[in-house]
Amino acid sequence: MVKRAGLLALLAAWAQHAHAGPPFVTDDPEPVELHAWEINYGATYAHAAGASSGALPSVDLNYGAATNVQLHAQPQLAYVHGADGHAYGLGDLELGVKYRFTAPDQAAGDWMVGVYPMLELPTGSARRGLGAGSHSIYLPLWLQTTRGNWTFFGGGGYWLDSGVNARNTWAGGATLLYQISERLQFGGELYGSGARTSDGRAALGANLGGVYQLEGGMALLFSAGRGLKNVSTTNQGALYLGLRTTY
Repeated sequence: MVKRAGLLALLAAWAQHAHAGPPFVTDDPEPVELHAWEINYGATYAHAAGASSGALPSVDLNYGAATNVQLHAQPQLAYVHGADGHAYGLGDLELGVKYRFTAPDQAAGDWMVGVYPMLELPTGSARRGLGAGSHSIYLPLWLQTTRGNWTFFGGGGYWLDSGVNARNTWAGGATLLYQISERLQFGGELYGSGARTSDGRAALGANLGGVYQLEGGMALLFSAGRGLKNVSTTNQGALYLGLRTTY
């Protein structure tokens, strides 16, 4: 198995990408439309401390249960690979409820506001390096506005982590996107968090990515980036590639 210090760093980087609005780490306050489904099939990769981890695949399920309310579940098959071995299997399960405070018919330039509490359940094997081994809760507030071809969303909240060596901390980010064409939206984000463990390090990172609309209500999601602080132990490189489907 991967050495414990490296594994903890990898799990921290992996968790940052698990709690996200694909293809970004940062999320937004806009829920799925009433009685509609949005399903994102994705693959993630992160490298730090001489090892790699991620999900292949991750299935991001979202349903518009009521006006301004989105239900969310994200099961995944996780992998970890390093000099001391590798493992592949069921990863941790993410559950969430997004609630938008502002009216669904507000002007695009007005500020949209919402909350998106998340619960991470330890369904992955911590012994094999496929999960955190304990549950955690994320309590964020998200904002969004669109001005012309530019869209900004961002915010953050507080992580409540359980388990041995766990540490509660703040985390958040900001994303700016430009509508290049009718099909393509592209931009970047800056995100960060405090140390998630007592012997961990704070993380700061950046991604570039976007969404390319396909036919039949589908879209290609993509992003790539790396850490900007404590890089060797938090994020030496990260990738996301996914397919969005809507019904």
